This record gives sequence, structure tokens and C-alpha cells, in this order.
Amino acid sequence: MIKIISLFSHKYFSFISIIYNLYLKIYFKNIVITDKINFKGIPHFDIQGSMFIDRGVSFISSPKYNPVGLTKRCGIFVSEKALISIGKNSGFSGTTLVSWNKITIGQNCGFGGNVCIWDTDFHGLKYYERTTFEKVKTKPVIIGDNVWIGANVLILKGTQIGNNSIIGAGSVVVGSKINENEIWAGNPARFIKNIE
Repeated sequence: MIKIISLFSHKYFSFISIIYNLYLKIYFKNIVITDKINFKGIPHFDIQGSMFIDRGVSFISSPKYNPVGLTKRCGIFVSEKALISIGKNSGFSGTTLVSWNKITIGQNCGFGGNVCIWDTDFHGLKYYERTTFEKVKTKPVIIGDNVWIGANVLILKGTQIGNNSIIGAGSVVVGSKINENEIWAGNPARFIKNIE
């Protein structure tokens, strides 16, 4: 019985992946996918700008496949003049990426449940600026290769994370420059130690 359920579940999500890969290629003309993407659950994509996804990338949008407890499905929003680039074999679980400028993610990166990456403030600081989007500050987010981002992390505009680094669960990274092979954690995130 377990084998039958497992087989059905695998075929169901393979079907979801096939359908969603076709949907992305047909509906969004400005997205480049080098190979099929693995989907578990249905994400939300709104690609007005440009997006590049390398081979072996996966998106988990179902709490069944991540035991940390996903509170949302994966969501990708790219505004008209923005770009998101994702390197090969990177994986996302309930991750939200919002780009009004540029988000670059290297290869072999892992994102724990419910991570949010925003390269924009979404609105101005003054009350009268919050009614329009005219003075919104944006700055690219750059994440290197082999980076691990723990569950429930918030990464804000201007952040740079070097290769092989780790961001601890629940951290808020506010425009920091994180070197290679470092562990950062906290709110706001701060340097903890080097990785040997």
C-alpha cells in the first residue's frame, strides 16, 4: 500500500513539473530555462522582466515535502526592468523572490523553508511617499555558490553573500557584505565565525 501511494505521489508531482515547465515556457517569453525544473506543489510566478534558471533547480511549494513547516508556496515576482538569475542545482522551499532590480543566485544553493529575498524597499519611508512607488530604493542582491540559507530568513536589498557561507535560521540580513566561508545569524544578522 505504501509503495502504491509513493508511486502515485511521485507520478503526480512529475505531472505537475511537466505541466508547469510547459506553462512557463509558453506563457512567459522572457524566461530562459536551460533544462526542466522540478516542482513539488504549485508555485506562483509573475515574470514581467527577465529570468534565467539553470539546470537542476527545484521549487517545493507543498508542506508535505519539507518538514520545517512551510507557511507559503514559492513565489517569484520580477518587475518590468528587473532580472532574476538562478544557478544550477539550487533548491527553494516556500521561498519568495521579489526583484525590482536584480537578484543573482549561484549554483548549489539551498534555501530553507519560508525564506524571503527582496531587492526593494517596496515603498518610501515618509508617509506621503508610501502612496506611490516613485521614490522606492532598490539595490541588487548577490548570492554566491554553495550558500545555505536557513529557514525563515529575510534577505534585504544590497546584500552580498560569498561562496560557501551560511545564514542561520530566522536571521534578517540588511544590506550586509558577507565574505566567503562565513556564518552569520541574528536580527540584524552579524558575523558568528568562519567556516574551517
